[in-house]
This record gives sequence, structure tokens and C-alpha cells, in this order.
Amino acid sequence: MSLLPVADAQARLLALAEPLPEEQAPLAEAVGRWAARDIAALRDQPGFDLSAMDGYAIRYAERPGPWTIVGESAAGAGFDRPLSSHEAIRIFTGAPMPEGADSVLVQEEATREGDQLRMAGEGPRKEGGNVRPRAVDFAAGTILVPTGAAITARHVGLAAIGGHGTLPVRRRARIALISTGDELVPPGAPLSGAQLPASNAAMLATLLAGRPAEVLDRGIVRDDLDAISEAFRAAASEADVIVTTGGVSVGDRDLVRPALERAGATLDFWRVAMRPGKPLLAGTLGGAIILGLPGNPVSSYVTARLFLLPLIARLGGASDPLPPSRLLPLGVDLPANGPRQDYLRARIEDGRAYAPDGQDSAAMVALAAADGLIVRPAHAPAARAGDSVEMLILD
Repeated sequence: MSLLPVADAQARLLALAEPLPEEQAPLAEAVGRWAARDIAALRDQPGFDLSAMDGYAIRYAERPGPWTIVGESAAGAGFDRPLSSHEAIRIFTGAPMPEGADSVLVQEEATREGDQLRMAGEGPRKEGGNVRPRAVDFAAGTILVPTGAAITARHVGLAAIGGHGTLPVRRRARIALISTGDELVPPGAPLSGAQLPASNAAMLATLLAGRPAEVLDRGIVRDDLDAISEAFRAAASEADVIVTTGGVSVGDRDLVRPALERAGATLDFWRVAMRPGKPLLAGTLGGAIILGLPGNPVSSYVTARLFLLPLIARLGGASDPLPPSRLLPLGVDLPANGPRQDYLRARIEDGRAYAPDGQDSAAMVALAAADGLIVRPAHAPAARAGDSVEMLILD
């Protein structure tokens, strides 16, 4: 089986998924998810003409006065009758404009003696001066958040002022994590012989924190074909996505592919033209999507960023599930690249990208210190310091 280009592998994985069912989420729980449909304003904003300043509500044509002050209007409590000729009211920022007034004379440009008011400065520059008209921000029916948009705190504020208390989003994806390998023990457990701490599941679970996913950690499964197959069948009954780490390469102890076949899974692709992360696989088992990540922790992390997070975004209804990138100038020269797309752990210093040595797929120090991943396309020519490179920024 030939190596699949990264873009093709991403497209094939996302084609396996459809957005999950819609639900209504409270505003505080909608951030980090995607709008399941257009979210339209339920009201005008503002809902009435209101004062943009502290001052006096007047009729512009009656400048420079005098006016008789007959009451006041504060935010949340307007004046209860229309103004007659040469009447004014004291008004505060955010308060409703009374009928019969069209402008606000700011208090710094007003002279008041008892209930008599005159203009002492230039006054409002035009009719409607210092007034925010009804619906100047948006009108009822305006689309505030389009379908598939990532919902931010700013969108929550916008939707709330638009009259919404809940927002339409997709159900959170259920992600089952399965670690394979006789050599693995839980993090923090005593080690003996050639044992290793199982770092991938903890890393992936925290990578998914704050994203619309429910993590189901199914622990460590020993290198046994029947045990791995049974773990897959059990996970498929409760998860939308089954993520494995380790066991996807070509060694005698790499049992994930044969275990999937035994469990009745359909393999869509295996092995991707990328470094790190070549032994990546994807398929389906029942209603669950299978994503097999490499066991080396750097490979596991990079492939999760490029495949697992976009898959969750697709299930969540994102209009553009792939990770964004930006162009940055290189701080150092880079050699020509080989036949696989390379993802180099890199630091950003003074606005430039630096890829340090130590890019081995099991070396975590450079990953922990990285600000992003420099993307080097397959067969890219040598690059010089100052050349622009694509970079995926890590959070």
C-alpha cells in the first residue's frame, strides 16, 4: 500500500464523518463549539432610540433654546409622554429617547437654571446628534452567527444581546482512547525492566480538554489479538471515535490492523506520507470511526493535531475543520525535504521561526518547547533564512 499524501488522508478521514445531532447548549457551554445552524437576532439592537451621552433630550430645530425641563429618562426607565414644543428632559447614557425629541444636548454644552435650559456651546452637530438609533447595531432577523462558525465569547455576547439564552450546536463527540503495548504502565506507576509510562492517553485527553468532546479512557490493552479486538468491539458500542495509540506499524507486535479486521472493521487507509506520523490508519467499526495513531509520543501528538482535532470539528459541524496556519520568515536555513511532508517542531523568536535539532519522533523536549510546527511539503527545495514558511501554531 503506497503512502497517502496528508491532504488526501485528511479529506478521506473527514469524509467518514457527518455532523452529530443538534442540541441546544446554554450560552456558557457553547464556546468552543460550532453553530449547528444560522443564529439570527430575535430583537433589534438597540430596541429603541437611546441617548449616547449624558445630557438633555431636545428637538434639534429648537436650538439654542430655551427649553423647559419637564422630567428625566434613565437607562431602563423612560419618560412617560411625548415632549411638547420647547420642552426637554434630563437624559442619561443608554436611556430611551422620548417621543418629540431627536437629539441630545450634552451636559457640558448646556446651561441650566432651575427648570430652564439653554445651549451654552455648539450643541449637537446635526439632527440625531448623540443618539443611537433603533437597530443601528442589528435588526431582528440579522444573522449573528452563521452555520458552521466557531462560537467564541464574543459570539456569546452578541447572541445574548440578540435575545438568545441557548444556542444550537452539535452533540459532543464521544472519544474512546485505547493504549496498546505490553511495555506500558499508567503514568506515575513504578517501572521495572523495559517498561515505559503510558503518556499518550494523558496527552490526548488534555489536548481535547476545552473542545466539544467527551473522553472515554479505556486504559492499556496488552499486545494480544483477542484482547485488542474485544476492546475495539466494546468501544464501538459507546463511542463516536475510537483512537488507538501504538501498534499500527509493521512489526510482529503491531496488532491494531489485524485486530480491527478480526473485530469486523473496514480499513479506509493506512500509512501517510508525513514525518512524524507515517503509520497512521483510519477506518470504521459499526457506527464508530477508527483513528490509529503512532505510539511515539511526538508522532501521536502531531497526528492528533492534524487528524483527530479536525475530525472532532467535522463531527461538531465546523464549516472549516482543518487547522489554520500562518506564514512566518525562517530564522535559519533548512535543507531540501524528502518524499514525505515534514512537520518540524519550532520556536518563534523575534517574529521568525526556528527549528532546533532533536526532531526525533520520540523526543518530547523539543515538542514541549515548541510554539508551532513548520510544514515542509514533500520534495521542498532548500530554504534560506528569511524565506516564508507555513507554520501551524500550537496552543
